[in-house]
Amino acid sequence: MPKISLTLIQTFYQVARQGSFSGAARELDLSYQSAANHVRRLESLLKGKLIDSEQGVKRISLTPRGRALYNLLHPELDIMLERLTKLIENQRSSLRVGMPQAIFFYLFPKVITRFRESFPDLEFAVYERDTVLAELVKNGSLDVCISERYFGDPVVPQRLLGSYRMSLVYPSAWGKPPAQEDVPAWATGRPFVTYEPGQTLRNLAVDFLARDGAVVQPVISTSGSSSVKRCVEEGHGFSIIPSWTVGPEDRTIAAVKLDKLPEVRVYFGNAGFLQQHPAVLKLFEDCQRELVGPVLDPPRSGELPRAPL
Repeated sequence: MPKISLTLIQTFYQVARQGSFSGAARELDLSYQSAANHVRRLESLLKGKLIDSEQGVKRISLTPRGRALYNLLHPELDIMLERLTKLIENQRSSLRVGMPQAIFFYLFPKVITRFRESFPDLEFAVYERDTVLAELVKNGSLDVCISERYFGDPVVPQRLLGSYRMSLVYPSAWGKPPAQEDVPAWATGRPFVTYEPGQTLRNLAVDFLARDGAVVQPVISTSGSSSVKRCVEEGHGFSIIPSWTVGPEDRTIAAVKLDKLPEVRVYFGNAGFLQQHPAVLKLFEDCQRELVGPVLDPPRSGELPRAPL
């Protein structure tokens, strides 16, 4: 039988306890759809229906099997989670956070300043990477991840922080900037500097430049925006990087904000069992205060990450 995650069990338990998906969603800080999807996934793993719910009816009812499972869990699950929370709060001396190098380099110093006002003795351990963040949270190597990817994994619940736009950057000596719609043609034959294969921002840039069938062949690829930008400053080529990496002090490069490219969403994710941990809650709050508005566009009304079906 496949392993059943604590997240799925905890969601079912709260749905049964609260008598509704919406009540469980509020208790666990999830979307309604995520709570429903967690239960459906648990039912799939157990190969049996646990909850009966009718469309338009707010309250749910437990099937006989669902009632038996709830009685098995109550009250032992509450006791176990309380003990686990106390153990983590007493023993955890660091908060391990993964994020792309550019987000940490350009955006996170102010977040850390605010966070350390509340947790001055907690080590803020940062892993700068773009890929495999979900796997690192799931295997216990990370507690929190800031990512430009939506994982759709109930074991690593994510909340949408906001979004940003990309910019074309090139050596200012190359002359006047092209119009946005002319960028792919303008780029043909020019040296392209970008990120390592597999990174989200590389994929967005390549898709945009190759939309008319052009062959895109980078001359330099590296791990983070600061390195990419440095190569552009030295005249090695052009690139497409986050708009917030370019400021008025950058006089050797020119920048064109690309509103026609898809916006890049930034998500805050964490290990499910740390969802209510004080340090995780505070870090999410500080990310919202320092990043949403000054750097990231806030989520539009009703704009939430969609849980997997």
